[in-house]
Amino acid sequence: MPSMLRALPPIPERIEKEETETTEAPLYDIIIHNDDTTPMDFVIHILNTIFSIPNPNAANIMYTAHLNGEAYVQTLPKLEAQRRVGKARFAARLQSYPLEFSIKRA
Repeated sequence: MPSMLRALPPIPERIEKEETETTEAPLYDIIIHNDDTTPMDFVIHILNTIFSIPNPNAANIMYTAHLNGEAYVQTLPKLEAQRRVGKARFAARLQSYPLEFSIKRA
């Protein structure tokens, strides 16, 4: 008569992770540049939706860029900064606006 009991797989032993030093990705500053075409409300919309910046701060950034030619937006790891800048440029180009951003090592 065949046995109804199956052999259970061995219980894996817990392996402790070695603490290793993790190197974080270098951070980059995102800069918005002023232009004479992109509407101010669109700039604030982009700062709200793509960069998750609340209205009062977005308006401050927009006015700073308007008055000084450029303004600091935020600091992110390089790939995330590039992704968000790409999304912002794409959204602006869909509306035929020349809104421009740059990134530089923080």
